[in-house]
Amino acid sequence: MANDLQRRDNFFDDMMNMRDLFNDNFFPAMKTNYMKSDVTESDKGYQVKIDMPGFDKKDIHVNYANGMLTVSGHRETFDDDANKNGEVIQSERRYGQMSRSYRLPNVDLEKVNAKYNDGVLELDLPKISEKANGSHIEIQ
Repeated sequence: MANDLQRRDNFFDDMMNMRDLFNDNFFPAMKTNYMKSDVTESDKGYQVKIDMPGFDKKDIHVNYANGMLTVSGHRETFDDDANKNGEVIQSERRYGQMSRSYRLPNVDLEKVNAKYNDGVLELDLPKISEKANGSHIEIQ
């Protein structure tokens, strides 16, 4: 059995080494720091949904500046006591810092809405209205 486990372990290591020979775009599903997202746009604004399973809401940071939305998250190490005998065949869960940026111009920061539920971060980013985008400034 130990020999079978060793062969399986080598298989996964070999696959990851093969991935390193190519650009990350060749095997995008195997990227470990990739936050999968859907971004839609309407006349009124943008809607962004980002898969971030396993993150605590307090460890997710959203920032908008100069037309760029940046979402980052930090996940601490896993304290999994389920198997202390060293019988783990493969471990793919990751921890550390993840970040993703999106170019979304003309967002009205005062009306942005964000919620995190069931591992999905949902952002509603309304666009600046035509009235708020005018250049006339009253002098008092």
